[in-house]
Amino acid sequence: MDYKGDSEFISERIKTKLEPIPDFEMEIERIEDKVILVLTVFPGENTPYFYVDSGSRIAFKKIGNQSVPVNNMDLLNLTLKGQKRSYDSLPSELNVEDVSFQELKNEYKRRSGKTFEETDLESFGLVTKQGKLTIAGALFADGHQLYQSRVFCTRWNGLNKTHGLIEALDDKEFEGNLLYLLDASLRFVKMNTRKMWRKGKVYREEFVDYPERALQEAIVNALVHRDYSIVGSEVHIDIYDDRLEVYSPGGMYDGTFIQDHDLKNIASLRRNPLIADVMSRMDLMERRGSGLRKIIESYEKEKNFKQGLEPEFRSTENAFFTLLKNLNYDYYQQTTYDVLSEGRSEGQNEGQSEGQTFSPQKRRESILYYMRLSPDITAQLLSQKLNVSISTIERDIKRLKDDGLVQYTGSAKSGVWTVKTKEKKRRSNLDGKEETT
Repeated sequence: MDYKGDSEFISERIKTKLEPIPDFEMEIERIEDKVILVLTVFPGENTPYFYVDSGSRIAFKKIGNQSVPVNNMDLLNLTLKGQKRSYDSLPSELNVEDVSFQELKNEYKRRSGKTFEETDLESFGLVTKQGKLTIAGALFADGHQLYQSRVFCTRWNGLNKTHGLIEALDDKEFEGNLLYLLDASLRFVKMNTRKMWRKGKVYREEFVDYPERALQEAIVNALVHRDYSIVGSEVHIDIYDDRLEVYSPGGMYDGTFIQDHDLKNIASLRRNPLIADVMSRMDLMERRGSGLRKIIESYEKEKNFKQGLEPEFRSTENAFFTLLKNLNYDYYQQTTYDVLSEGRSEGQNEGQSEGQTFSPQKRRESILYYMRLSPDITAQLLSQKLNVSISTIERDIKRLKDDGLVQYTGSAKSGVWTVKTKEKKRRSNLDGKEETT
């Protein structure tokens, strides 16, 4: 065997067929009477690396154990990686004088206690020296500046997307900057999930469907780490009876799969470092990249957590999925429970539905509460939350309108409720003093 000739041939092919030439090492090992050539190609920083043949240049990427040709978006990301740049640092076509950052400034002040200065726009990488917004800047600017900055939320009826006659109980499409999307998504989840409680020895014990920290981390991760170079894509939040799923466009940044990692020890590799940095400054995510660990730990701290309810994470080449399990789902399946549904009066018998025991006055007070919490709530969702028919809800709403307590503005699909404050009336009591009613 001409192992020296083979070694030279392999080295020559690498030098003539690959551009740029990667760092590699060829070693010759002897095992008994055999000679083994060991080729080691080291990870390169000057991506993309092309295979050159007959005038064509093709770049490849690794998917599992296979090497496949890259598409245009992959090629862009590999080029940016080779230039030590990220997609969120690229300049957009927007001029800084044409937009505002009031929502970012308010949230930054509220969370950090510091004033957001105009010079921070450039130092945080949101604006270039030429006065153009970067992609990160466009995602934090007020309004909806980047088309793919969207979140689609759906509360499905049952355990899948085709269950029963009514498939979706509630759905919303949100468009806007990252802070708005985070707030709107959390409000949607809150309106479409429940919280149970029972009396403890001293304090009331609460049992949430999903830990608040886990929800925030899951949605923040989806917004921060998604691939914004995929135009026409959006984050999806799907709520089922037994689980909540968050889908984010773009797989793991390093090309690996999350299911192959130790979830509590994942290296921090950020696709959008500028976005992540701004979120970290407002304490909306960890700088160390420990978001998945926080989700797991927040579940383990809940009183109603048990084995089998652990969060699950899965990724593909171009998608990332977070699955949060409903901690109360088993309780909801029982005919009776020792845990009371939130909003149930203390005098209710356990096992009775909320709607059956609410007086009309109490029910209408609950409707006002939900309208304040979510002005775009539908009669259908109210009927689900209060466990009464839609016709009952519609009668209650008519009564509230007649009493001047609520007003509906806008179209039937996109209108909102306004809850009015009832005027205070004063009357004299027997002692001649005025009291407020």
